[in-house]
Amino acid sequence: MCLIMEAADDHGDGGVLVAPSNFSMVEDGIYRSGFPKPENFGFLTTLNLRSIIYLCPEPYPEENLKFLEANDIKLFQFGIEGKTDPPTLMPKDTVLDALKVLVDVRNHPILIHCKAGKHRTGCLVGCLRKVQSWCLSSVLEEYQKNAGVKWRQRDLNFIEAFDTASLRQCLLSIMYRYHGYGFKRKRLLHEEESVQTPKPQAAKV
Repeated sequence: MCLIMEAADDHGDGGVLVAPSNFSMVEDGIYRSGFPKPENFGFLTTLNLRSIIYLCPEPYPEENLKFLEANDIKLFQFGIEGKTDPPTLMPKDTVLDALKVLVDVRNHPILIHCKAGKHRTGCLVGCLRKVQSWCLSSVLEEYQKNAGVKWRQRDLNFIEAFDTASLRQCLLSIMYRYHGYGFKRKRLLHEEESVQTPKPQAAKV
């Protein structure tokens, strides 16, 4: 899937903006895709990204790094192997670390990508959906839809077994609560704000 848009430039001519492969919006302020190429940079600038989550162990290309620096975009790299022979399991702790970055609204708008934008990206998005309390059947259906015919049973097993309580336990001081799924409806709650001290009551005589 390739999304192509037209944009008028300063001279009034039509410019072509090409989205990365497998690009889609997860929700307001969160996007997913395959690996961005230089011809995708113009499109990415329209997203006003603050951050990118990169889920591969290989070094980020120099040309991509220059684009991030020029547009003040922060890169979070989590090196997850994507080998199929022999198959490698998704590392729970690494996915958990990536999920902490993803739910932090201070990093939004944010783009998640691996190479194809299907398996590693799909697992991370699937874990996010569980944090958002999606029913499991919908979570797995979304993964399979984006992975296409190359969906992997081990990825479905990982998403199903992922314990969202482990994320909440790691966010005791700063918790991001989702009141609905719109970007403007997310609210940052500090621990001291969420803990209410009971008011003293007058003793009954």
